[in-house]
Amino acid sequence: MSGYPARIRKEKDGYVVSFRDIPEALTSGATRIKALEMAADALATAMEFYFEDNRQVPLPSEARKGEEVVELPVSIAVKVLLLNEMLKERVTPSKLARKLDASPQTVTRIVDLHHATKIDTLADAFKAMGKTLTISVA
Repeated sequence: MSGYPARIRKEKDGYVVSFRDIPEALTSGATRIKALEMAADALATAMEFYFEDNRQVPLPSEARKGEEVVELPVSIAVKVLLLNEMLKERVTPSKLARKLDASPQTVTRIVDLHHATKIDTLADAFKAMGKTLTISVA
């Protein structure tokens, strides 16, 4: 998963940043640089809405001319992929807990964006659903 394309608009008092893939992420800053810093936070915060509502997170589309790409932290990006896969496969947290032979609280922590989860644990969650988490360098 790569970053999300962001549109940065100059306004009277600074810059406004919006994401066409994640409309919940909207922010601004006094300078272009500050607006981009705020955009990263707004994007990460918007992911919480999808997790709270148990909704599929739209994957990033290709950036268009004039757009900036704002990266999600890898720890959040992998959890987004996990949530999307769980929803696609209709795997509830309790069902995933049974597949992992773990407690429901363990799965709650795995899908909590604020909990630091080891990459091996996330890979195990994907494996329990018959998927493989692959990592590459580009």
